[in-house]
Amino acid sequence: MKLWQKENTEISAIIENFTVGRDREFDMILAKYDVLGSLAHITMLQSVGLLSEADFSILKNELTNILADIENDEFSLREDVEDIHSQVELMLTEKIGDAGKKIHSGRSRNDQVALDIKLYLREQLLEIKIASLKLFELLLHLSETHKDKLLPGYTHMQLAMPSSFGLWFGAYAESLVDDMDLLGTAYHMADKNPLGSGAGYGSSFPLNRTLTTQLLNFNSLHYNSVYAQMSRGKTERFVAMAMSSISATLSRFSMDVILFMNQNFGFISFPASLTTGSSIMPHKKNPDVFELIRAKCNRIQSIPNELTLLVNNLPSGYHRDLQLTKEILFPAIEELKSCLQMACIMLEQIIVKENILDDEKYKYLFTVEKVNALVNQGIPFREAYKQVGDEVEKGTFNYKEALHHTHEGSIGNLCNAQIKALMEDVLKRWD
Repeated sequence: MKLWQKENTEISAIIENFTVGRDREFDMILAKYDVLGSLAHITMLQSVGLLSEADFSILKNELTNILADIENDEFSLREDVEDIHSQVELMLTEKIGDAGKKIHSGRSRNDQVALDIKLYLREQLLEIKIASLKLFELLLHLSETHKDKLLPGYTHMQLAMPSSFGLWFGAYAESLVDDMDLLGTAYHMADKNPLGSGAGYGSSFPLNRTLTTQLLNFNSLHYNSVYAQMSRGKTERFVAMAMSSISATLSRFSMDVILFMNQNFGFISFPASLTTGSSIMPHKKNPDVFELIRAKCNRIQSIPNELTLLVNNLPSGYHRDLQLTKEILFPAIEELKSCLQMACIMLEQIIVKENILDDEKYKYLFTVEKVNALVNQGIPFREAYKQVGDEVEKGTFNYKEALHHTHEGSIGNLCNAQIKALMEDVLKRWD
């Protein structure tokens, strides 16, 4: 029997299957957080006199046992049970009798699932933070290691000006700084307690929501009970936006890598063990890992829009539409963590080619260098530009002087220490 089911009523199997959807699958992910929320809730109920010390003691003991089973992978949802909330209450009631039925006082499944999702997202965002920071540190290390190795810079996919591997790796490190800032904003939004908002309109019980906020280590609570429910979907969308930002960085970097591995570029390579081959072309070393990172991260970038379309015209209050946020967002979280992990594995073994710009085909990268040299001799910029342009047209252009870039963020002054300091400032705001 369902928690909401009335006696002498039958539920159509086809209706039940449709409305439950994939909830059972994702409720297994939320199981740990549901029990943690219940432990905080019963502690609060006992403190305000809604639960006796004896009932609290046996409930706490049994919930702790269920939590241990979950953490030891010895927990499963029964086929006849609708969701994790029902499963926990059923297990308690079967084990300890009427005391198990008291666990739901002062809350609804609406604020239970809102709480579970907040706790889950908060933990997942910390894992994404750690994985992103590992990639950031690796990119900065590669930037310093290869800072003196020059690389062609492109605009419109045409040869433009000299760049360097130091500049290239460092660019994506700094991109992750902004991504981490946005991720922190999403974390702070997830770090608010909705428990006690009930179905969205509070409760006549004298609940102590501040206590459950402290017990669950939330930074704050959603004060307004209606908004606590309205934060469903909105929190997920903010998390998706932050994930989308990281994904955009990864996708763009992957595209660069795929181009630079191409034989027509040949700027970087990887050990054969990290590439794949062709069934008919023996020479192939395909960048499948980065192609999949690009594809997965491009798909992740669609999720904020998908969540927006799901919730943007809902009135206040709870609606079953919100059930779908889990199946949209939860798999994407695992995909992003996997992409971050694989990017690090690949970059730890990247091979960078040296002396790339010695090739004659890259000589026009230095036209701006020559223009600037003429300007330094006192020739007006437009005159210098015209002179070098004429040399290019006539095929007489030549420039072999050493590069001398010194301003902040240039080849000769990468400012990696400053980029690292920016990341440290962002991480302080997380605290």
